[in-house]
Amino acid sequence: MPSFSIRKRLVACDRVFELDVSASFAEGGFLGVRGPSGSGKTTLLRSIAGLCKPEEGFVRVGDETWYDSRERIFAPPRCRSVGFVFQDYALFPHLTVFGNVQYATDDRRRTEELLEMTRLTEWARHFPRELSGGQKQRTALARALGREPRLLLLDEPLSALDEELRSTLGEELSRIRRESGVTAILVSHSRSEIEKLCTDILELPLPSPGRNALAVPALA
Repeated sequence: MPSFSIRKRLVACDRVFELDVSASFAEGGFLGVRGPSGSGKTTLLRSIAGLCKPEEGFVRVGDETWYDSRERIFAPPRCRSVGFVFQDYALFPHLTVFGNVQYATDDRRRTEELLEMTRLTEWARHFPRELSGGQKQRTALARALGREPRLLLLDEPLSALDEELRSTLGEELSRIRRESGVTAILVSHSRSEIEKLCTDILELPLPSPGRNALAVPALA
């Protein structure tokens, strides 16, 4: 069961805030994290991935502890079984779709399976500059799954898309996650999107100076 408790100071507009959030959800589940800008959504994902270090708390996935401030445990990102899809997709511009996905798995057969799962086989030889927003999103998702992660982190992966495409690719994202069986966390501003796609919901409130109230799953 993935579980985390994160306390970290945030700075915005020359003011100091505190992210203080805890949650746990089932293995194979899909946790949606929603909150206004500045509430710490991306910081939460980065803390889970090991890209930044909280002041206090823990991050556990199954029998693995990736971070525990009391035990002085901090596993670096390369030692955490995480796939991360960034808001801007962060694709390698000099690699084709196939190359981007193979970079993560280094296995040709696995790459072909992922391209088929994400319906990108016919685009395998194309470069990111030749792709639509939806194709870039699916390429980034396939690459993230290439590591066969225990936890998939999705930071606003649909936010740059128009409403119709966002809805279509949201359904695709849900399908791909179910087929892969991966446990995932999705950050989104859209409550309707999270309620449609996710099995659990975590609401982050608008931060107030000094402390951000403890957030717990609001819907299961």
